[in-house]
Amino acid sequence: MSTHELYTRAPEELNWDIPAAGAARLSWEYDEGRDRLLALYQKGKDKQWDGAKRIDWDLEVDPHNPLGTPDEALTLYGTRHWAKMTDRDKGELRKHYASWQFSQFLHGEQGAMVCAARIVESVPDMDAKFYSATQTMDEARHAEIFGRFLHEKIGMLYPINDNLQSLLGDTLRDSRWDMPYLGMQVLIEGLALAAFGMIRDTTDKPLPQQILAYVMQDEARHVAFGRMALRDYYQQLTDAELREREEFVIEGCYLMRDRLRGVEVLENFGISKAEAEEYSEQSEFLALFRQLLFSRIVPCVKDIGLWGKRLQQAYVDMGVFEMGNSNLDQLMAQDEEIAEKLDAERFAAEELERVAEVESTIEEGAQLP
Repeated sequence: MSTHELYTRAPEELNWDIPAAGAARLSWEYDEGRDRLLALYQKGKDKQWDGAKRIDWDLEVDPHNPLGTPDEALTLYGTRHWAKMTDRDKGELRKHYASWQFSQFLHGEQGAMVCAARIVESVPDMDAKFYSATQTMDEARHAEIFGRFLHEKIGMLYPINDNLQSLLGDTLRDSRWDMPYLGMQVLIEGLALAAFGMIRDTTDKPLPQQILAYVMQDEARHVAFGRMALRDYYQQLTDAELREREEFVIEGCYLMRDRLRGVEVLENFGISKAEAEEYSEQSEFLALFRQLLFSRIVPCVKDIGLWGKRLQQAYVDMGVFEMGNSNLDQLMAQDEEIAEKLDAERFAAEELERVAEVESTIEEGAQLP
């Protein structure tokens, strides 16, 4: 079935054309490079995987409860609308929310793929070009996986959220070569990582858990790449140039904070936009969720050297300033460990099944006359 037929609302345009700006850069220096980035490039090559094989797509998914979402996480929970909903209605609501979340992940991953390709084109250093090429493949794999989950397991998609589209457009239209790093690697992917992590750590459904754990293992490398490249570059910028980038971060963070309300979902259930926004603001779960979404962004922004007074005040206003003290390296290490542990557990269980099957075959053979 065509993707177009699965959208809850048809996208305004089938293809979104963003005029390209900036120069493509080629380097004739092939031997030199930063050891840290070249090591990350080697890791990027070593860690490539096939989403069609590593993920168990035979696992069943209930489209009306694809993520095991607790009712308290739904914006309508406890409202007058919730009291009138049947069990079937609530199942539909869970389906729509899961579709909306994974659709934004899908659109974001396509944006990340384009941004990574733009970095290959525009970044001046060969070591960064090498790594960005591996990331482009990673993002293609992620878009493939999220698209397959939405098509085969949920059967519904949502168009890209307006705020996500706005930030992605601003990122790609900027002619400065570092902006795809800042907009995508730090802001969009940082927020996505936090959202992935919350679902990965709370779902009791094995298929979405596998998808998110394995995607996050890749994303840990991507964030490390952005931090390395931008930290080195931003040490060379003037105060005025740094302030320009801080303003971009401030605007992007406000857009991202407002992105994850899911107002579009409630509108599909006959609730006005104004009322849906009011419910979103009143939701205790969403308030906590929005705060935790910045757990990856704030320490990364601080680490790369964007920490002026106006940016700090914006984070105070958002209630996320203290997250600047989080240990980002530890969070990323945990993401890798969780994926490896999940693999070990899955393959150990499969090995036990194979051993049992062999033993059963041997026993049956021994009983033959």
